[in-house]
Amino acid sequence: MAPKVELEAPDITPYRTGNTGIDYVTTFRARASGPHVMVNALTHGNELCGAIALDRLFRHDIRPKRGTLTLSFANVAAYEAFDPKNPTASRFVDEDFNRVWSEDMLEGPRDSTELRRARVMRPIVDAVDILLDIHSMQRLSAPLSLAGPTAKGRALATRMGVPVTVVSDEGHAAGVRLRDYAAFADPASSKSAALVECGQHWKRETAAVAIESLFRFLLCLDVIDREVAAEHLPPTPPPPQRYIEVTHAITITDEPFVFTAPYDGLEVIERAGTVIARDGKREVCTPYDRCVLVMPSQRLSRGLTAVRLGRYVS
Repeated sequence: MAPKVELEAPDITPYRTGNTGIDYVTTFRARASGPHVMVNALTHGNELCGAIALDRLFRHDIRPKRGTLTLSFANVAAYEAFDPKNPTASRFVDEDFNRVWSEDMLEGPRDSTELRRARVMRPIVDAVDILLDIHSMQRLSAPLSLAGPTAKGRALATRMGVPVTVVSDEGHAAGVRLRDYAAFADPASSKSAALVECGQHWKRETAAVAIESLFRFLLCLDVIDREVAAEHLPPTPPPPQRYIEVTHAITITDEPFVFTAPYDGLEVIERAGTVIARDGKREVCTPYDRCVLVMPSQRLSRGLTAVRLGRYVS
Protein backbone atom coordinates (compact mmCIF):
# COMPACT_ATOMS: atom_id res chain seq x y z
CA MET A 1 0.00 0.00 0.00
CA ALA A 2 1.45 3.37 -1.03
CA PRO A 3 1.89 6.07 1.65
CA LYS A 4 -0.61 8.91 1.77
CA VAL A 5 0.10 11.73 -0.70
CA GLU A 6 0.46 14.87 1.42
CA LEU A 7 1.84 17.04 -1.39
CA GLU A 8 -0.08 18.73 -4.19
CA ALA A 9 1.43 18.45 -7.65
CA PRO A 10 1.98 22.02 -8.91
CA ASP A 11 0.70 23.18 -12.27
CA ILE A 12 3.84 23.54 -14.39
CA THR A 13 2.10 24.34 -17.68
CA PRO A 14 3.02 28.07 -17.35
CA TYR A 15 6.67 26.99 -17.70
CA ARG A 16 6.23 24.91 -20.83
CA THR A 17 7.38 27.40 -23.46
CA GLY A 18 10.45 28.65 -21.60
CA ASN A 19 13.06 30.45 -23.69
CA THR A 20 15.46 27.73 -24.84
CA GLY A 21 13.48 26.04 -27.61
CA ILE A 22 13.12 22.99 -25.32
CA ASP A 23 9.76 22.58 -23.62
CA TYR A 24 9.88 23.04 -19.84
CA VAL A 25 13.48 24.30 -19.86
CA THR A 26 14.13 27.97 -19.02
CA THR A 27 17.45 29.80 -18.82
CA PHE A 28 18.22 33.10 -17.06
CA ARG A 29 21.49 34.96 -17.68
CA ALA A 30 23.04 37.56 -15.41
CA ARG A 31 25.25 40.41 -16.58
CA ALA A 32 28.07 39.31 -14.29
CA SER A 33 30.08 36.31 -15.41
CA GLY A 34 29.84 33.02 -13.59
CA PRO A 35 29.13 29.31 -14.01
CA HIS A 36 26.23 27.78 -15.89
CA VAL A 37 24.19 26.18 -13.13
CA MET A 38 21.23 23.85 -13.74
CA VAL A 39 18.50 22.68 -11.36
CA ASN A 40 16.53 19.69 -12.63
CA ALA A 41 13.25 18.34 -11.31
CA LEU A 42 10.96 15.45 -12.31
CA THR A 43 13.63 13.02 -13.38
CA HIS A 44 10.86 10.69 -12.18
CA GLY A 45 7.28 11.74 -12.79
CA ASN A 46 5.96 10.86 -9.34
CA GLU A 47 8.64 12.75 -7.37
CA LEU A 48 6.79 15.99 -6.68
CA CYS A 49 9.22 17.77 -4.38
CA GLY A 50 11.54 19.05 -7.11
CA ALA A 51 8.65 20.49 -9.10
CA ILE A 52 7.44 22.25 -5.94
CA ALA A 53 10.90 23.73 -5.34
CA LEU A 54 11.28 25.00 -8.93
CA ASP A 55 7.73 26.37 -8.89
CA ARG A 56 8.68 28.43 -5.83
CA LEU A 57 11.76 29.78 -7.63
CA PHE A 58 9.64 30.84 -10.61
CA ARG A 59 6.83 32.34 -8.51
CA HIS A 60 9.32 34.46 -6.53
CA ASP A 61 11.01 35.70 -9.73
CA ILE A 62 14.43 34.69 -8.46
CA ARG A 63 17.21 35.37 -10.96
CA PRO A 64 20.95 34.72 -10.87
CA LYS A 65 23.20 37.59 -9.80
CA ARG A 66 26.02 36.07 -11.86
CA GLY A 67 26.42 33.40 -14.48
CA THR A 68 23.58 31.40 -16.03
CA LEU A 69 20.77 29.54 -14.29
CA THR A 70 18.78 26.87 -16.13
CA LEU A 71 15.63 25.36 -14.63
CA SER A 72 14.27 22.15 -16.13
CA PHE A 73 11.37 19.79 -15.64
CA ALA A 74 12.56 16.51 -17.13
CA ASN A 75 10.07 13.65 -17.48
CA VAL A 76 6.97 15.77 -17.97
CA ALA A 77 5.17 12.99 -19.86
CA ALA A 78 5.30 10.81 -16.74
CA TYR A 79 4.39 13.75 -14.48
CA GLU A 80 1.28 14.49 -16.53
CA ALA A 81 0.08 10.96 -15.73
CA PHE A 82 0.51 11.41 -11.96
CA ASP A 83 -2.56 10.28 -10.03
CA PRO A 84 -2.53 10.64 -6.22
CA LYS A 85 -4.81 7.59 -6.04
CA ASN A 86 -2.08 5.52 -7.74
CA PRO A 87 1.09 7.54 -7.12
CA THR A 88 3.64 4.84 -7.86
CA ALA A 89 2.46 4.30 -11.45
CA SER A 90 4.00 7.43 -13.01
CA ARG A 91 7.68 7.02 -12.16
CA PHE A 92 8.30 6.80 -15.92
CA VAL A 93 6.43 6.07 -19.14
CA ASP A 94 8.62 3.46 -20.87
CA GLU A 95 11.85 3.26 -18.87
CA ASP A 96 13.78 4.99 -16.11
CA PHE A 97 14.90 8.43 -17.30
CA ASN A 98 17.74 8.21 -14.79
CA ARG A 99 19.36 5.16 -16.41
CA VAL A 100 19.78 6.41 -20.01
CA TRP A 101 22.63 8.93 -19.63
CA SER A 102 25.41 7.06 -21.40
CA GLU A 103 26.73 7.90 -24.85
CA ASP A 104 25.82 4.41 -26.07
CA MET A 105 22.21 4.83 -24.99
CA LEU A 106 21.78 8.41 -26.15
CA GLU A 107 23.35 7.77 -29.56
CA GLY A 108 22.09 4.21 -30.03
CA PRO A 109 19.13 2.90 -32.06
CA ARG A 110 16.72 2.29 -29.17
CA ASP A 111 13.63 4.45 -28.77
CA SER A 112 11.47 5.31 -25.78
CA THR A 113 9.65 8.32 -24.34
CA GLU A 114 12.49 8.85 -21.88
CA LEU A 115 15.26 8.49 -24.46
CA ARG A 116 13.58 11.00 -26.75
CA ARG A 117 13.33 13.49 -23.90
CA ALA A 118 16.95 12.91 -22.85
CA ARG A 119 18.15 13.44 -26.42
CA VAL A 120 16.24 16.73 -26.61
CA MET A 121 17.67 17.91 -23.28
CA ARG A 122 21.21 16.71 -23.94
CA PRO A 123 22.56 19.87 -25.67
CA ILE A 124 21.70 22.08 -22.73
CA VAL A 125 22.99 19.52 -20.21
CA ASP A 126 26.24 19.50 -22.19
CA ALA A 127 26.52 23.26 -21.66
CA VAL A 128 26.05 23.08 -17.88
CA ASP A 129 28.94 23.45 -15.43
CA ILE A 130 27.19 22.42 -12.19
CA LEU A 131 23.97 20.42 -11.86
CA LEU A 132 21.53 19.80 -9.03
CA ASP A 133 19.10 16.92 -9.65
CA ILE A 134 16.24 16.79 -7.10
CA HIS A 135 14.71 13.42 -6.19
CA SER A 136 12.70 11.68 -3.48
CA MET A 137 12.55 8.09 -2.20
CA GLN A 138 10.14 5.18 -1.84
CA ARG A 139 10.77 4.56 1.85
CA LEU A 140 10.76 6.70 4.98
CA SER A 141 14.52 7.13 4.97
CA ALA A 142 16.26 10.29 6.11
CA PRO A 143 17.29 12.59 3.23
CA LEU A 144 20.53 11.81 1.40
CA SER A 145 22.99 13.47 -0.93
CA LEU A 146 24.23 10.98 -3.54
CA ALA A 147 27.62 12.48 -4.33
CA GLY A 148 28.87 9.89 -6.79
CA PRO A 149 32.37 8.39 -6.63
CA THR A 150 34.48 11.53 -7.20
CA ALA A 151 36.10 13.92 -4.74
CA LYS A 152 34.50 16.87 -6.55
CA GLY A 153 31.05 15.37 -5.99
CA ARG A 154 31.70 15.06 -2.28
CA ALA A 155 33.09 18.61 -2.21
CA LEU A 156 29.92 20.01 -3.82
CA ALA A 157 27.73 18.13 -1.34
CA THR A 158 29.83 19.51 1.51
CA ARG A 159 29.56 23.07 0.20
CA MET A 160 25.78 22.75 0.09
CA GLY A 161 25.69 21.50 3.68
CA VAL A 162 22.46 19.56 3.14
CA PRO A 163 21.25 16.89 3.33
CA VAL A 164 23.06 15.83 6.47
CA THR A 165 24.00 12.39 5.10
CA VAL A 166 26.34 12.30 2.09
CA VAL A 167 26.71 9.01 0.20
CA SER A 168 29.61 8.30 -2.16
CA ASP A 169 28.44 5.68 -4.65
CA GLU A 170 29.05 4.37 -8.16
CA GLY A 171 25.46 4.35 -9.42
CA HIS A 172 23.55 1.42 -10.92
CA ALA A 173 24.34 -1.57 -13.12
CA ALA A 174 21.08 -0.92 -14.98
CA GLY A 175 22.30 2.35 -16.51
CA VAL A 176 23.90 5.77 -16.03
CA ARG A 177 22.25 8.49 -13.95
CA LEU A 178 22.00 12.10 -15.07
CA ARG A 179 24.32 13.13 -12.21
CA ASP A 180 26.99 10.76 -13.64
CA TYR A 181 26.62 11.86 -17.25
CA ALA A 182 29.83 12.55 -19.20
CA ALA A 183 32.01 15.25 -17.61
CA PHE A 184 30.06 15.24 -14.33
CA ALA A 185 31.66 11.88 -13.53
CA ASP A 186 35.10 12.68 -14.97
CA PRO A 187 37.54 13.43 -12.12
CA ALA A 188 39.65 15.51 -14.52
CA SER A 189 36.75 17.83 -15.44
CA SER A 190 35.75 20.90 -13.45
CA LYS A 191 32.08 20.12 -14.11
CA SER A 192 30.20 18.63 -11.18
CA ALA A 193 26.77 17.40 -10.13
CA ALA A 194 24.76 16.80 -6.99
CA LEU A 195 21.77 14.50 -6.54
CA VAL A 196 19.60 14.98 -3.47
CA GLU A 197 17.09 12.42 -2.21
CA CYS A 198 14.83 14.63 -0.12
CA GLY A 199 12.83 12.00 1.79
CA GLN A 200 9.78 9.86 1.11
CA HIS A 201 8.06 10.86 -2.13
CA TRP A 202 4.89 12.46 -0.85
CA LYS A 203 5.59 13.65 2.70
CA ARG A 204 5.22 17.37 3.42
CA GLU A 205 8.69 17.60 4.91
CA THR A 206 10.20 16.22 1.68
CA ALA A 207 9.18 19.39 -0.17
CA ALA A 208 10.77 21.49 2.57
CA VAL A 209 14.05 19.57 2.15
CA ALA A 210 13.90 20.08 -1.63
CA ILE A 211 13.40 23.83 -1.21
CA GLU A 212 16.24 24.11 1.31
CA SER A 213 18.55 22.03 -0.90
CA LEU A 214 17.78 24.20 -3.92
CA PHE A 215 18.47 27.48 -2.13
CA ARG A 216 21.60 26.24 -0.37
CA PHE A 217 22.89 24.96 -3.74
CA LEU A 218 22.41 28.37 -5.35
CA LEU A 219 23.80 30.16 -2.30
CA CYS A 220 26.97 28.08 -2.01
CA LEU A 221 27.74 28.79 -5.68
CA ASP A 222 27.15 32.54 -5.16
CA VAL A 223 24.36 32.50 -7.74
CA ILE A 224 22.01 34.32 -5.34
CA ASP A 225 22.62 36.59 -2.37
CA ARG A 226 22.17 35.42 1.22
CA GLU A 227 19.39 37.97 1.69
CA VAL A 228 17.45 36.41 -1.19
CA ALA A 229 17.94 32.89 0.15
CA ALA A 230 17.11 33.75 3.76
CA GLU A 231 13.36 33.98 3.10
CA HIS A 232 13.34 30.36 1.93
CA LEU A 233 15.71 28.77 4.46
CA PRO A 234 15.25 27.58 8.06
CA PRO A 235 16.45 30.11 10.65
CA THR A 236 19.13 27.77 12.00
CA PRO A 237 22.06 26.30 10.04
CA PRO A 238 22.05 22.58 9.28
CA PRO A 239 23.88 20.17 11.61
CA PRO A 240 27.28 18.73 10.64
CA GLN A 241 27.23 16.28 7.77
CA ARG A 242 28.18 12.61 7.96
CA TYR A 243 29.61 10.54 5.12
CA ILE A 244 28.93 7.01 3.89
CA GLU A 245 31.17 5.24 1.41
CA VAL A 246 29.27 2.62 -0.59
CA THR A 247 31.34 -0.49 -1.22
CA HIS A 248 28.72 -2.83 -2.73
CA ALA A 249 25.63 -2.27 -4.87
CA ILE A 250 23.45 -5.36 -4.70
CA THR A 251 21.99 -5.99 -8.15
CA ILE A 252 19.14 -8.52 -8.27
CA THR A 253 20.13 -11.62 -10.24
CA ASP A 254 17.22 -13.92 -9.39
CA GLU A 255 13.64 -13.80 -8.17
CA PRO A 256 12.06 -13.57 -5.77
CA PHE A 257 14.32 -11.10 -3.99
CA VAL A 258 13.18 -10.79 -0.36
CA PHE A 259 14.61 -8.72 2.49
CA THR A 260 14.77 -10.43 5.87
CA ALA A 261 13.35 -7.38 7.67
CA PRO A 262 11.38 -4.22 6.74
CA TYR A 263 14.41 -1.99 6.18
CA ASP A 264 13.81 1.70 5.36
CA GLY A 265 17.44 2.77 4.95
CA LEU A 266 20.44 3.86 7.04
CA GLU A 267 20.08 0.88 9.37
CA VAL A 268 23.48 -0.14 10.77
CA ILE A 269 23.97 -3.92 10.81
CA GLU A 270 26.49 -4.62 13.54
CA ARG A 271 27.95 -7.96 12.45
CA ALA A 272 29.60 -9.07 9.23
CA GLY A 273 27.89 -12.08 7.68
CA THR A 274 24.38 -11.07 8.75
CA VAL A 275 21.80 -12.22 6.20
CA ILE A 276 19.80 -9.17 5.09
CA ALA A 277 18.07 -10.62 2.01
CA ARG A 278 17.69 -13.62 -0.26
CA ASP A 279 18.25 -13.26 -3.99
CA GLY A 280 16.40 -16.35 -5.17
CA LYS A 281 18.26 -19.09 -3.27
CA ARG A 282 21.38 -16.97 -2.66
CA GLU A 283 21.84 -15.30 0.72
CA VAL A 284 22.86 -11.63 0.69
CA CYS A 285 25.09 -10.95 3.70
CA THR A 286 26.76 -7.89 5.15
CA PRO A 287 30.45 -7.83 4.13
CA TYR A 288 31.78 -6.20 7.31
CA ASP A 289 30.81 -5.03 10.79
CA ARG A 290 28.68 -1.88 11.14
CA CYS A 291 27.42 -2.09 7.57
CA VAL A 292 24.98 0.68 6.57
CA LEU A 293 22.02 -0.12 4.31
CA VAL A 294 21.44 2.64 1.78
CA MET A 295 18.10 3.04 -0.02
CA PRO A 296 16.66 -0.50 0.09
CA SER A 297 14.30 -0.69 -2.85
CA GLN A 298 10.68 -1.74 -3.16
CA ARG A 299 11.20 -2.43 -6.88
CA LEU A 300 12.66 -5.91 -6.62
CA SER A 301 13.03 -7.15 -10.19
CA ARG A 302 16.00 -8.83 -11.88
CA GLY A 303 18.66 -6.35 -13.05
CA LEU A 304 17.69 -3.56 -10.63
CA THR A 305 19.58 -2.36 -7.56
CA ALA A 306 18.05 -3.82 -4.40
CA VAL A 307 20.20 -1.98 -1.86
CA ARG A 308 23.63 -0.42 -1.45
CA LEU A 309 25.99 -1.41 1.36
CA GLY A 310 28.39 1.07 2.89
CA ARG A 311 30.13 2.33 5.99
CA TYR A 312 30.51 5.65 7.75
CA VAL A 313 33.82 7.38 7.05
CA SER A 314 35.45 10.52 8.35
